[in-house]
Amino acid sequence: MKSSIKIVAGNASRPLAEAIAAYLEKPLAVCSVRRFADMEIFVELQENVRGEDVFIVQSTSFPANDHLMELLIMIDAARRSSARRITAVLPYFGYARQDRRTSGRTPISAKLVANLITEAGADRVMTLDLHAGQIQGFFDIPTDNLFAAPVMVRDIKERLDPADMMVVSPDVGGVVRARALAKRIDAPLAIVDKRRERPGESEVMNIIGEVEGRSCILVDDIVDSGGTLVNAAEALLAKGAKDVYAYITHGVLSGGAVSRIASSKLKELVITDSIQPTAAVKLARNIRVVTIAPLLGEAIGRTADESSVSSLFA
Repeated sequence: MKSSIKIVAGNASRPLAEAIAAYLEKPLAVCSVRRFADMEIFVELQENVRGEDVFIVQSTSFPANDHLMELLIMIDAARRSSARRITAVLPYFGYARQDRRTSGRTPISAKLVANLITEAGADRVMTLDLHAGQIQGFFDIPTDNLFAAPVMVRDIKERLDPADMMVVSPDVGGVVRARALAKRIDAPLAIVDKRRERPGESEVMNIIGEVEGRSCILVDDIVDSGGTLVNAAEALLAKGAKDVYAYITHGVLSGGAVSRIASSKLKELVITDSIQPTAAVKLARNIRVVTIAPLLGEAIGRTADESSVSSLFA
C-alpha cells in the first residue's frame, strides 16, 4: 500500500516533509502554495492524487494563522482532487494551549481549530506531543498523538551518563510527561514548584527532590519565552545540581527567547524540528535540534499499511 502514499508539504514544514519523504523513499508531491497580491493563499496540486492516501505535513507555527489557513486550503484542494484519504500531519499543533476557558467570555480555540480541520475535509489527524492529551477528543475523526520521547531517550542515552541523571518537571502540570521519560531512562524524578504571576512570566519557588550533584534534565512539550527554563535552571544549580539540560519537543522560542537561553546557565536545550528552526536557533551556542522525521515517517508508513502506530511507543 505504500506505493499509494502522497506526501504534500506546506511552507511551514518543507524541510521536515522532505526528510520524511526520504525516509519513506518517496518523492514529495508537486504542490504550489503561493499568495496573490492581497495575500490570499492559493494552492495547486500539480500531480494526480485521485484515489491516493495523501499526507499533508504542516505545522501551525509562527505565523500561526497563515500556516493554519494554508493547511485548510491544502486539505480542501486534496479533497476536491478525489484523494482516497487525507491525513493532516501537524508536527506542532498551534492553539493547543487554548484548550479550556481560563475565565469568563473566552474561547476554546483548540476546539475551533479542530472543527476547522475536520470541516475542511481531513479524514485523520496525526500530531506530536499535544499540550493536553485530551485535545484528541476535540476531533471527530481519528487522531494519533505521537510522542517524541523515543527520540529524546535515544539522544540522552548516547550523550549523558545515566549514573547521575535526574529528570525534572518544570512545573506540576508536566509531572506525567517527566515521569514517563524518567521511567524510560531509569532515572529519579524531581519537580519545580513554580508560581506564575502573569502570562509570560514565572517565578520558581521550590525544588521537590534531591538534585545535588546530579545532571538534571528538564522535560516539557513547549518552550516559548524561555523564562521558565532559565529560572528553573538557576534554581536547580542553586540547589547543587552539577549541570542542567532541557529536552523540549516544540521550540516556539518567541521574542527574545533564543538570546535569553543563550545567555543563561542552561548547558544545552535540545528541541525537535517539529517547528522549523530559525537562523538564530541554528547559531545559538547551547541549542541543538534533533529530527523527528524517522518517527513521523514510520508512523505515516504504518498508517498507510493499516498497521499499529501505538506499538512505536510500547
